[in-house]
Amino acid sequence: MKAAVVVFLGTNCEVETKAALEKCSFECEYVDSSTKSLLNYDCVFLCGGFSYGDYIRSGRLAKFTPVIAALRDYIEKQRGVCVGICNGFQILCEAHLLKGALLENDSSRFICKNVELELDFGGISKKISLPVAHKEGKYVFSKDDFDLVNNMAFLRYVNNPNGSYCDVAGIYDKNMRVMGLMPHPERAMFARNFGFDGKEIFNIVRDEIKRG
Repeated sequence: MKAAVVVFLGTNCEVETKAALEKCSFECEYVDSSTKSLLNYDCVFLCGGFSYGDYIRSGRLAKFTPVIAALRDYIEKQRGVCVGICNGFQILCEAHLLKGALLENDSSRFICKNVELELDFGGISKKISLPVAHKEGKYVFSKDDFDLVNNMAFLRYVNNPNGSYCDVAGIYDKNMRVMGLMPHPERAMFARNFGFDGKEIFNIVRDEIKRG
């Protein structure tokens, strides 16, 4: 399976995201924000960082790049799976490729710690532990989208660190082909950091690609 890791100006998690994908047997390449087609890839990852300095709002400027236009085409053609992690999730929401928005944490502080999460995707239902690192990670949505988002949430905080509505830490779209999450699974793949629970997320991506 072939994966693309999108690198914007200000992205800073591309190395560990690529390493995590390769550990899960993906063939992986970096692509930059000027990329105009993603159709050669089975999955596309938008990873963490501070794209374009997070000026105006986190993820706001990245949505205007050619690679996001390419991503829209990729999603419309249902070519593969797209995953946004942390800043990548913010970008997907800013581009309206996922419901809702990500605002400043209730504490107005940058949160960097390991958190417990409830994972519920397909036939998988279990508790996992992943690190978070964000100041704008409070996931919010309109009242009109309450039922929809509640059904699309696949990851929830056990002890909500940021004020996210309904404890949501990760959601997918109506086709389960676009996923966004604030925790960092790529930082929980190796013994030297936060354990191995991140593999659960990458396994879901692999299984969704196989499902077609």
